Amino acid sequence: MSTFNVRILQLRGSSFQIGLQTGVELKNTGILHVLNSITKQEIDYLSMKSIYTSFAPHLLEELEGLAEGLGISSKRAAALLSGYDVPKTEAMGCSTLMTSDYYVRNYDFSPDFYDGIFSCVQSDTALASAGYNLQVLGRHDGVNEKGLSMGLHFVSHQGYRKGVSPWAAIRMVLETCSSVEEAVTMLKEIPHSACYNFSLGDCDGKMAKVEAIPERVTVRSGEYFLSCVNHFQEDQMTSNNRPSIEGSIQRNKHLLSLKGKRWSHDQMFHHFKSEESPIFFTDYEQLFGTLHTFSYSYRDSRILTGIAGGRDILDVNFQDWVNGKDILEERLSGFIK
Repeated sequence: MSTFNVRILQLRGSSFQIGLQTGVELKNTGILHVLNSITKQEIDYLSMKSIYTSFAPHLLEELEGLAEGLGISSKRAAALLSGYDVPKTEAMGCSTLMTSDYYVRNYDFSPDFYDGIFSCVQSDTALASAGYNLQVLGRHDGVNEKGLSMGLHFVSHQGYRKGVSPWAAIRMVLETCSSVEEAVTMLKEIPHSACYNFSLGDCDGKMAKVEAIPERVTVRSGEYFLSCVNHFQEDQMTSNNRPSIEGSIQRNKHLLSLKGKRWSHDQMFHHFKSEESPIFFTDYEQLFGTLHTFSYSYRDSRILTGIAGGRDILDVNFQDWVNGKDILEERLSGFIK
């Protein structure tokens, strides 16, 4: 059993300042060495810049701040952290359940490829957001100040091409879109690099599972209950699934079995986080162990989140944070078996 920690960063100001502060915090940390080993030394900087200018120009400013904070060039920061033209990564597992009242999900992978950062950011040119970092700039999952919640779900590398990673797409959506409808519109326009599902929910009770491949995007909506895992379900998309999706199918069956229980936000969060749950995994050496549980209640703007093996739970009214009330906690601690 090994100790497992996640740092909580709270950053407000210009996007450049947010990037600068993040870079200073992360300089010489282990995650940068990991990213150095799995990303390209150079990418097509002008193509990346053109896409980000169209969808989220404030993230270009943040990249400039990151470069300065880390003491590297803008082009190196773009290759290392932008989430554009990233080499194929190993499979990730994620299970999400959405209702008209809340959004809750588990993220499953390996702690060796995990940023270990939960960030609350409030830029003066974008919507405030909170979520778990991936490749520093991107997000595994999160929520914004309008109550839009979102997460990624790896499906396959079928048709893989140079484009925007799903974790960068999440950041773009959360900090520029106010609703599921707006998010779906943007996800149809972003040039995706691989096959991913995106789970979406908003404070109006709308929810959607977006199935995205580099060539097209399809959308499945729900009225008051919707699940999302790691395989496509729309007929025109299923040919892009991996050969073996039995595990994903079983997780989805379990999520669907919860439909009649009508559990509260707290109950569902603790079910996902429990090590006894059918959707909590400990296969960390096979890159399939639960690392964090993230959830958001639309009724009271409440984030509940915790990490594997941790007793401490971060319980935050995100609207209070947006209004200036800082989080007292500085980290979450847990254990990996």
